[in-house]
Amino acid sequence: MRVTFASESVTEGHPDKVCDKISDSVLDAALALDPKARVACETLVSEHLVVIAGEVSEVVLEKLNIEAIARQAIRDIGYTSDAIGFAADTCHVYVYLKPQSPDISQGVSAGEGLFKEQGAGDQGMMFGYATKEALLNGVDTELMPTPIYFAHRLTRRLAEVRKQGIIPGLYPDGKSQVAVEYEDNVPVAIANLVISTHHAPTLALRDLRALLIEHVMKPVIPNRLLSHQVMDQERDKLDSTIVFVNPTGAFLVGGPKADAGLTGRKIIVDTYGGMGRHGGGAFSGKDPSKVDRSAAYMARYIAKSVVAAELADVCEVQIAYVIGHANPVSVSVETVNPTVPNEKISQAIREVFDMRPAGIIDRLNMLRPIYRDTAAYGHFGRPEFPWESADRVAALQRATA
Repeated sequence: MRVTFASESVTEGHPDKVCDKISDSVLDAALALDPKARVACETLVSEHLVVIAGEVSEVVLEKLNIEAIARQAIRDIGYTSDAIGFAADTCHVYVYLKPQSPDISQGVSAGEGLFKEQGAGDQGMMFGYATKEALLNGVDTELMPTPIYFAHRLTRRLAEVRKQGIIPGLYPDGKSQVAVEYEDNVPVAIANLVISTHHAPTLALRDLRALLIEHVMKPVIPNRLLSHQVMDQERDKLDSTIVFVNPTGAFLVGGPKADAGLTGRKIIVDTYGGMGRHGGGAFSGKDPSKVDRSAAYMARYIAKSVVAAELADVCEVQIAYVIGHANPVSVSVETVNPTVPNEKISQAIREVFDMRPAGIIDRLNMLRPIYRDTAAYGHFGRPEFPWESADRVAALQRATA
């Protein structure tokens, strides 16, 4: 049986991702000054406009030039010209940041709340997911779902060809979408893909299409996934992957000039592309005392460890918390093709992984300015981040032996 599943990604110049980059840049600047800074930074952008609001520890806030941080983030993305409706040096920046609520602060500071340990920064449930689906077809996707893995690679490559001048006339805003055909839960072909990019009017659509296929699609997508056999009602025929480039016919107005952006509005892009569940909480702009972020990273760390340990082909982990309380109130594990019972995997997870906020922060070394780079191209499936480590695989295997 064949089924098709699609996931999308967006570039760092997409309005929502501009906001994520600004928010995480503020977070990193705060952590550089004080590793225990409390930050919950939200950003909105529109044409020539940036609004930054939320909470930052008071002592740190007094030392930060938030406007300068925002302008530098925008400049690094590539918005440097008024001609496209948004530029680092000329946009209006308004800052409305204040200290964290003392009621929340006492719950996430050890020894200050009802409990002695550092508690969760909010209630909620967080999910982690990992799958070896692509390995079954000889493709290494870092135990990520195939559609979101390739969607991110396309948008990252789109940014590279823009910044390196390989395709002149590209602007920072862009998108991709990849629809993968599965047969018996194994990815066998890419049915269609989309590459959309904001560009100068001097680039004709026909030329842009040829350039994007040559310099973005071909370096990213394995040849063996680009064509497949399909059944026609009358005869068998070979069809190639359908490639859409700027499907409306024009993308001359883009970025914050075309659409407003908000921090945290691309949570499915940030995670697993819709393959696997999401608890609802956004990541960007939040320090690791917020379990929306840190526990989601831990859940991925656990799920990836389960699959890497050959305990299952697919693993999804849910962790739930109550604000101010350290231990999770629920840990749930679901797997596909487990090699040992789920109950044994769940018990081993509790033995091997410390899921208290302080334990997560310590294990994943999270009190560092490492978050700015997470703001685009996904938070998972990227080996440079500590939650992608497989350093607990052996311990998990011993616990389930």
